[in-house]
Amino acid sequence: MERDTDQNEDYRDAVLPHQHWTDRRFVHCAFTDADLRGLTTNGCVFEDCDFSKADLGESRHTATAFRNCLFRATTLTETEFSACSLVGSTFVDCRFRPWKITDTDLTLASLSEANLRKTTLAGLRLREANLIGADLRDADLTGTDLRGARLADTRLAGADLRGARLDASGLTQAKLAGAVVDLDTAVAFAAAHGLRIG
Repeated sequence: MERDTDQNEDYRDAVLPHQHWTDRRFVHCAFTDADLRGLTTNGCVFEDCDFSKADLGESRHTATAFRNCLFRATTLTETEFSACSLVGSTFVDCRFRPWKITDTDLTLASLSEANLRKTTLAGLRLREANLIGADLRDADLTGTDLRGARLADTRLAGADLRGARLDASGLTQAKLAGAVVDLDTAVAFAAAHGLRIG
């Protein structure tokens, strides 16, 4: 089924709370300062859209793609993303907590300095994501794919990294003291720091 497409539309300052959008497509649309609280999307696509300062609190998104979108100072508290794609999207100074996100692809997403403390990110795809300086203390990262992620100064104390996939660069750049890891990660950590296990 072909989606209805909105292109280059201006939704700035729009008041659209508790809308239900299904199989819609938005390309280069501006949602700056829009009231989208309680929005429900299913099977929608947003490409290169700007959600700066928008209120997406308590919104629910299922099988929806946000590709290369900008979320700057966006309210995302109490939002839920299930089976979504956030590939290449950028999050700056957003309010996340609490944030429920499951079975979602965050490949190449930028979450630098994001406060995701105690957030469940288990099993997500965060390959090549920018997590520089992010606060992931006490987060659930079990089974998460972090290969290629930029983890300089990422705080992971108390985080559960069992089953997570990290490369040598991430193991040397992130602040891992106090994190919970499995044996494979512990061995990889030692090797990344030049230790020889005999």
